[in-house]
Amino acid sequence: MKIRPYDERDESGVVALWNEAFPNNPSWNDPATDIRRKLTVQRELFLVAEEGGRVIGTAMGGFDGHRGWVYSVAVRRSERRRGVGRALMEEVERRLKDLGCSKLNLQVRASNTEVVEFYRSLGFVVEDRVSMGKRFE
Repeated sequence: MKIRPYDERDESGVVALWNEAFPNNPSWNDPATDIRRKLTVQRELFLVAEEGGRVIGTAMGGFDGHRGWVYSVAVRRSERRRGVGRALMEEVERRLKDLGCSKLNLQVRASNTEVVEFYRSLGFVVEDRVSMGKRFE
């Protein structure tokens, strides 16, 4: 397995992976649109795990100079429990630390207990926060 920055040739593989990994995403989370948006800002933090020429995982990071965020961590079902997600997280964390990031945030749907436990195993803790958002669309 190789972890590397996203390349435009990865688009169909990433779209297919995200459709598999996030089947209930709302309509405003269109994979192709999200990819295009990410490529305009810190594209070096958009990572792909590849094996045998096939996209098997992704992670997107972002850093605002204060806090880091990670999004769209996804691993093909057939590749889970092989360390792909852990390796992606380690690489995005390394890149964010290199930028001066001292705290990494992520959001997980509360109902996704398996993913919450995955992040706990990586040292994340559930913080007492209220997550708020505002759509511009």
